[in-house]
Amino acid sequence: MADWREEFRSGLANLVDQAVVSGARQADVFQAAVEEIERLRGANERDPDPADDASEGQIEEPANDWPAAST
Repeated sequence: MADWREEFRSGLANLVDQAVVSGARQADVFQAAVEEIERLRGANERDPDPADDASEGQIEEPANDWPAAST
């Protein structure tokens, strides 16, 4: 189970490194990461599965099963 944590840790470290190499201050990157995690946490509490909302907004095609449809 710890495999995903190591992959997450490595990806996060790479992201921080990229930002710092691009000129950001490390403390600013850490603060931005904390703020983004809090934003994601809040969004998850409001809507744990936003993918479900996308399908609710789609208009479905009308059924073509009325008697005259086959003639």
